[in-house]
Amino acid sequence: MAINVEVMKTGNENNAALLRRFSKRVQGSGVLPKVRSNRYKTRNESKQTRKKHALKRLTRLHEVERLIKLGKLQDKTMKGRQ
Repeated sequence: MAINVEVMKTGNENNAALLRRFSKRVQGSGVLPKVRSNRYKTRNESKQTRKKHALKRLTRLHEVERLIKLGKLQDKTMKGRQ
């Protein structure tokens, strides 16, 4: 979906006026917000990447639980009650 904005120089119009008219036409067409939104858009993570992150998260959770059971790491719920 390409939106072309075109302005033609009329009679004795100077370049500054032509540029101003072009800018107004571009703003009116809504091209700039669309281009800016695409510029900073991030891709969706692939299924494989999501799975890898989930496995890493579970591994860390199990490791923390193991350390809490061994007494090497203090439970977060008990931290403020000492």
